Amino acid sequence: MSLEESLAKLREASAGKIPEEIRMKMGKATQDLRESGIMDGIIKVGDKLPSFNLPNSKGEMVSSDELLAKGNLVVTIYRGHW
Repeated sequence: MSLEESLAKLREASAGKIPEEIRMKMGKATQDLRESGIMDGIIKVGDKLPSFNLPNSKGEMVSSDELLAKGNLVVTIYRGHW
C-alpha cells in the first residue's frame, strides 16, 4: 500500500470519529491555508534542498552536506518533544 493510500485510509477511519462541526472547521482552515498562498513556498518532490545544519535525535548537530557526501539523505521531522 502506498503512502497516499495509507493516508486516505487513515482519513476515512478518523472522519467518523471527529464531530461534523469540527471536521467542517478543519476543512475550512485547510482551504484558507491553501488560498493564502502558503503552499507556493513548500518543498516539492524532486526539489533540491538548500544546505542545512540541524540537531539529530540525540541533539548532535549534523550537516546535510556531510551526509550527502556519503550517499542519499532522508530527513525525518519530529513534531513535538516527547
